[in-house]
Amino acid sequence: MHPWGVRSFVLELARGPGGSYRGGERLCGRVLLEAAAPLRVRALEVAARGGAAAHWLEGRSVGVNAVSSDYVAAETYLRRRQLLLRDTGETTTLPPGRHEFPFSFQLPPTLVTSFEGRHGSVRYSIKATLHRPWAPARRARKVFTVIEPVDINTPALLAPQAGTREKVARAWYCNQGLVSLSVKIDRKGYTPGEVIPVFAEIDNGTTRPVLPRAAVVQTQTFMARGARKQKRAVVASLVGEPVGPRRRTLWQGRALRIPPVGPSILHCRVLHVDYALKVCVDIPGTSKLLLELPLVIGTVPLHPFGSRSSSVSSRASFLLDWGLGTLPERPEAPPEYSEVVADEEVVTAEQNLFPLLPELDLGLEGPFFAYIQEFRYRPPPLYSEEDPHPPTEAIRPRCMTC
Repeated sequence: MHPWGVRSFVLELARGPGGSYRGGERLCGRVLLEAAAPLRVRALEVAARGGAAAHWLEGRSVGVNAVSSDYVAAETYLRRRQLLLRDTGETTTLPPGRHEFPFSFQLPPTLVTSFEGRHGSVRYSIKATLHRPWAPARRARKVFTVIEPVDINTPALLAPQAGTREKVARAWYCNQGLVSLSVKIDRKGYTPGEVIPVFAEIDNGTTRPVLPRAAVVQTQTFMARGARKQKRAVVASLVGEPVGPRRRTLWQGRALRIPPVGPSILHCRVLHVDYALKVCVDIPGTSKLLLELPLVIGTVPLHPFGSRSSSVSSRASFLLDWGLGTLPERPEAPPEYSEVVADEEVVTAEQNLFPLLPELDLGLEGPFFAYIQEFRYRPPPLYSEEDPHPPTEAIRPRCMTC
C-alpha cells in the first residue's frame, strides 16, 4: 500500500531538464499525480521563485576574542503563484489513477542569468504543493535555468579596444632600462568559442630578457551591506616567446580562445561577473608590467552580415595602422552560444573554471594609464593628371570626326 494513497507526485517542465528560459517567455509545464485509491485533496498550487543572494563571513580579532561579521544580501526577480485546485473550504475527491494539471507562467521581461558562485548565486525554481486534510503536504520541486540575452552587436561592444603602458626596470637603485607594452583587440564583446586575436607590441629596453603573457580573467564581485568580496580565476591563457635585451616583438593576432563560460552579469545589485583581457610582461628583478582591457562575454554572437561589417572594417583599420595586412573578405561567423555552452553547464560554470595560474600576478601596482587610440583609414592616393596605366592602342576609343 502506498502511504496516504499517493503513488507518485511529479512536476515536469515543457522544455525538459536541459531547457533554458529568458525574460518575457512563458514557463509551461504540468503536475502529474497518480492516486492508488480515492484521494481527498484540499488544494494544489504551484509557485515560481527566483532571485540573487550573497553571503560570506569575515572574522577579526578583538583582543583575545575572535569576532565574525555576517554579510548577507538578497534580491528577488521572480515571484509567481497559481492555484490548480482552489481551496474552497471543501475537499475534492480524485478517483484512483493518473491525473494531469497543466500550468503556465509569464516570466518578467528582465531576468538575471543563473549563476552559482562561492559567495553568492542566482537561482530559479518552481515548486508544486499538494494539500490534503489530515495528511502532510506533498511537494515536488524543479530548478530551471535562465539566460539573460547579451547581444554583442552593439556599437559599444564592437568598438576596438587598445591601451599602452610602460615601466622602468630598476635593480639595486639602478636604472636597467624601459619596458613598454601596447595591446589592441578588434572589439570588446565576444561569445564562448570565439578566438580573441591579440595584437601587442613589446619593446624591451633592458639588458635582460622579458616574458610576455596574456589571459582572460573572470572576476566575481559579491556585494552586501556596503562591503565587497571578490574572487578571480583565469579561464584562458597563453605564454609568448621571451623578448631578448634591446629587442622589440610584435604579436600579430595571437589566438586566445574563450572556453565555455557563463555570460557577463552586469545588471545585478548583489553580484557581478566581469571579464578582462590581461597582458603582462615578466621583468626579472622588478614587478610585472600589467595592462588590462575590459571584455563582455555575451550570448548573441556577431551577425554574419550587417553589424559584423563594422567590426571587420574597424579591425582592418588598426591592422593597417600596425602594418599587419588586411582581413579575409568573408570572415567565418562565430558559433552560436547554445552550440558552445550547454544549458546544464551554465549553472555549474563556476565549478569548471581553469585554475588560477601561479605565475600570473593579477594585482595592479602603481598608477594605471590606458587610453583608446584613434584609428583612421589611410588617405586616398594623390590625384594625377596623367594616367599611369593608359589603355592600349587596340582598345583606345577613336574620335568621331576622324
